[in-house]
Amino acid sequence: MSSKAELACVYSALILADDDVAVTSEKIQTILKAANVDVEPYWPGLFAKALEGISVKDLITNVGAGVGAGPAVGAAAPAAAAAESAPAEKKEEAKKKEESEESDDDMGFGLFD
Repeated sequence: MSSKAELACVYSALILADDDVAVTSEKIQTILKAANVDVEPYWPGLFAKALEGISVKDLITNVGAGVGAGPAVGAAAPAAAAAESAPAEKKEEAKKKEESEESDDDMGFGLFD
């Protein structure tokens, strides 16, 4: 966090989430006012909008979980298609590698000559 205002809004949102209260701009402002913390008026609204429709408790408990982990059911068809295209990609990479090696030889000098 780069500022006191951001940190205060984060703590306010955590307090609201811990009490199972919806995180809204007005409620964040109420907590900040009770704590005698002055912030720019856009911070509570920004945090409320960012956390809209998100369960803060789930967000905290899944911090270490992989972001890209999806269900394995839908991954079968794309995985098969990727497996079929993999040999073709390897051939293209090998061909490009051979061409790049040849282009170094054509100049008559190498990196360590």
